[in-house]
Amino acid sequence: MRKLLSYLKPYRRDCLLGPLLKLAEASLELFVPMIVAAVIDRGIGRGDRGYIVNMSLLLVGLGLLGLGFSVSAQFFSARAAVGFVTRLRHGLYAHIQRFPDSTLDRIGIPTLITRMSSDMNQVQTGLNLTLRLLLRSPFVVFGAMIMAFTIDTRAALWFVAAIPALALVVFGVMLATIPMYRKVQACLDQVLGTTRENLNGVRVLRAFRREEQECRIFSGQNAALTAMQQRVGRVSALMNPVTYVVVNLAVVCLIHTGALRVQAGLLTQGAVIALYNYMSQILVELIKLANLIINITKSLACGKRIQSILEISDEERADESLPGGDPNVRVEFDGVSLRYPGSAGNALAGISLRAMPGQLIGVIGGTGSGKTSLVQLIPRFYEATGGRVLVNGRDVRAMEPNVLRAKIGVVPQKAVLFQGSIRDNLRWGNENASDKALMEAVQSAQAAEVVTAKGGLDGRIEQFGRNLSGGQRQRLTIARALVRKPEILILDDSASALDFATDAALRKALRALPYRPTIFLVSQRTAAVQDADQILVLDEGRAVGCGNHGSLLRDCPVYREIYDSQFRKEAAE
Repeated sequence: MRKLLSYLKPYRRDCLLGPLLKLAEASLELFVPMIVAAVIDRGIGRGDRGYIVNMSLLLVGLGLLGLGFSVSAQFFSARAAVGFVTRLRHGLYAHIQRFPDSTLDRIGIPTLITRMSSDMNQVQTGLNLTLRLLLRSPFVVFGAMIMAFTIDTRAALWFVAAIPALALVVFGVMLATIPMYRKVQACLDQVLGTTRENLNGVRVLRAFRREEQECRIFSGQNAALTAMQQRVGRVSALMNPVTYVVVNLAVVCLIHTGALRVQAGLLTQGAVIALYNYMSQILVELIKLANLIINITKSLACGKRIQSILEISDEERADESLPGGDPNVRVEFDGVSLRYPGSAGNALAGISLRAMPGQLIGVIGGTGSGKTSLVQLIPRFYEATGGRVLVNGRDVRAMEPNVLRAKIGVVPQKAVLFQGSIRDNLRWGNENASDKALMEAVQSAQAAEVVTAKGGLDGRIEQFGRNLSGGQRQRLTIARALVRKPEILILDDSASALDFATDAALRKALRALPYRPTIFLVSQRTAAVQDADQILVLDEGRAVGCGNHGSLLRDCPVYREIYDSQFRKEAAE
């Protein structure tokens, strides 16, 4: 847990003051039964009203002082816990942002969200409770027993018998329920997973009329969760009645012993009341301690899960020792291969290609041929497992990721927009871009009518662009990439929702860009790539053709098959 504790260093003073103030409050609490005993013996017993008033004022003073200690302890503990988790969350988020896509795929986005949210909250709660109660509860338990011995040794022996019995019950129930709580959490995760899948795919469920089957699956999982919660609830419910039986038996014995000693003149009535109060304090603190240990156990488990993410290397450090290539070539694939972690075979094998500044490179192939995998190697979203990928003559592994990606504009297959204005979304490409530069990018992306229909650059976009059509989302994401004026523009099947006329106008506008980017156009339509300077044809991760449209129709069977499937046979002839 050292990585996590390093985030706690700025709050060392708070971590010290919180427990100390709680111990001060507990010390005052231990004096209360003694004062009550004095009120009974001296004030009530002798009819001394002045003494009663003075002792009552002392109790009020101790109460106010204890309240001050308690509030101060809560303040320092909360500040330490909240500050620690805030710094930890920032550190974890920054660490996750440096992960390559392969690491994100391996861990899973839902897992990372859980680490950032519920696990963090559990760690915060556990740290807060630890600072306030971990020292206080044992201090009160042993302090109450010591105070009991100062009152009467023989009567205090019942404390020696009661405390182990109470501890056995409390910690026995705790040890029995901790593994059961883990099973409850596993069942809950299963229910939440099914719920998330059903809500995300509700339209698919309706289309295939699977509502009843999914309801039965959900009901079964929910019933299993309910049964597990009832089981752990029954065991947990034993704690209060059993502890109260033990305490009440101890109280009966204590009062019996006290009564005999009062009758013999060896003990006062107030002392018996004080002993009873100390027994009650022990009961309350033991139950608090048991609940605290359960919370600490959960927090430690969550902390270990968070630390496991922090211990994952970001794997994106630059290696300046790697040899370079021709600086006049904008992008070069030199015998590139790629194998995803856990995969049985290569997704790409032996790909070689050189793209010059201003060229349009078409990438085409069937589904699963490796088109997206290839272009994702350029911004180093994935690391090539063989060969080299070079940008401007430098191996991408020798470049800092931020420096490399500043040269690249990427439009992914799935158009992703964020809640906010059109201007805010476009400025992801360049946060300092003027409205004029934004509109130039919008016009090049054939999205001017979209912006006009939404009321200009201040038009609102809902989360994920739900208030836009698929084609409108794609055009705005292309405009967002163009705002950067990138040296390399990657269009990963990002015009699939556009009609042929808009698609043709977009390609013409991209060709006319004054800063002449090298464009990689991934598509499954031969009409979209037939005007490219080079067309790379992929089949099962291998390059089976590279050339212009005419040469590929003549020499590449795979390209000719794709073309024939989209156009009439006569057109090919």
